[in-house]
Amino acid sequence: MFTGIIEHLGKIEKMQKKPDSMAIAVNIGSLCEGVKNGDSIAVNGICLTVTSLKDQVVTFDVLTETLSRTSLKGVKVSDKVNIERALKVGDRMGGHFVTGHIDGTAVIDKKTSMPGQTTVWFKLNGKLADMMIEKGSVAIDGISLTLVDVVNNAFSVALIPFTLTETTLGFKDVGATVNIEIDMIGKWVKKLVCSEYSTKTAITKEMLIDQGFA
Repeated sequence: MFTGIIEHLGKIEKMQKKPDSMAIAVNIGSLCEGVKNGDSIAVNGICLTVTSLKDQVVTFDVLTETLSRTSLKGVKVSDKVNIERALKVGDRMGGHFVTGHIDGTAVIDKKTSMPGQTTVWFKLNGKLADMMIEKGSVAIDGISLTLVDVVNNAFSVALIPFTLTETTLGFKDVGATVNIEIDMIGKWVKKLVCSEYSTKTAITKEMLIDQGFA
């Protein structure tokens, strides 16, 4: 379990393809202290298991399923990635509950900068967009962010300068692919409501009111 508060910008040092997976070695800097084999670390929001550690470089095995569903299939050696270690019981919850299980990807559609803020629009498929609400939470490349607008198959977030400096969203430009994890509470609400009404379509306000969610 993670919170979406990025601790470090890691650097991919090595990538090795295997028959059914890929080994990725990432320099996680001072976060290596206390890390051991079997630990969970989120890399661009993807929960991966540490398989080996040498100095500050941690190696993960990434399965074909993960490569096919996430942006990791497009990374290269020397690329920077968002790093967050697993949440400890009793830690402060600075973001929201993030599992590290990616629901899909989105593409940066537009970036608009103004003093103190950059607004970024993303495009994604309708299945994911249906589970988003304005002012709800979303994890983008593992970063806990608040949704500003959700319009059809697009959504926006507002980024402060600190987020741009400390995460991958600062240098990813229009056309770049990012990992998306929908807020788990929203996913469960959608499942429960849609099961009750035997529908796979979008949830309506009337449905939420009838079930006591609004």
